[in-house]
Amino acid sequence: MPELPEVETTLRGIQPHLAGRQITGLVVREPRLRQPIPPEMPERVVGQPIRSLRRRAKYLLIELEHGSLFIHLGMSGSLRLVTAESAPRPHDHLDLLLSDGGMLRFHDPRRFGTFLWIPQSPEIALVEHPLLCKLGPEPLGDDFDGEHLYRLSRSRRLAVKSFIMDQAVVVGVGNIYASEALFQAFIHPARPCNVLERWHYTGLASAIKLLLGAAIEQGGTTLRDFVNESGQPGYFAQWLNVYGRAGEPCRLCGKPIEQQQIGQRSSFYCPRCQT
Repeated sequence: MPELPEVETTLRGIQPHLAGRQITGLVVREPRLRQPIPPEMPERVVGQPIRSLRRRAKYLLIELEHGSLFIHLGMSGSLRLVTAESAPRPHDHLDLLLSDGGMLRFHDPRRFGTFLWIPQSPEIALVEHPLLCKLGPEPLGDDFDGEHLYRLSRSRRLAVKSFIMDQAVVVGVGNIYASEALFQAFIHPARPCNVLERWHYTGLASAIKLLLGAAIEQGGTTLRDFVNESGQPGYFAQWLNVYGRAGEPCRLCGKPIEQQQIGQRSSFYCPRCQT
């Protein structure tokens, strides 16, 4: 699944090509996404200028003069900027035509993504939309730190990996980056979150910020389905220390990386470095 760095990379790639343009057309080849595209959507968006773009967690919000486009890439979705003459490939479900002759194309083999028009502006959607209003802080924002994690963890008993993947605690820390951040902080992913001390969370919050920041700079984590807005794969995977490396030697101590199911997700860790 595209994680926060992939979505942020996509935002930065498409933003200068969309902001200030006008939507001149919407071609829907396959409306059956996770939330079906309603037949009236083209009339809602065609003719509207694009005012701004922003990201909240893994959601993209494109502000129009009236309402917003609400996008989630799902398990395998991607957005590409192409010319209006570009022939669609299989799984290219939607094209947003722009006034400069360009086109934003939504590609989603598994059709778990979302591409909808909502009547709210981004500012209102952030506080009213049911998928946005209860989200925790952004991990790269000033309101996320170790004290925030420590405070919320006192009344919880779940594994610390599941705790930091809770979108009400902090957004955008998916399975890959949770495993990697816990390795960087030398914390076993199955430890109960309420037994960790304040200093544990100081180190863990710092690791989350550093990892996500580095991944954004390098274009995201290479997954089987992920490509960025130009169709190129991300390049962060070569730096992964534990994720997907079960049985391989730890880069720090040499002990084989182990794998364990935590919260129905595969978790990777070093049994010697992470306690």
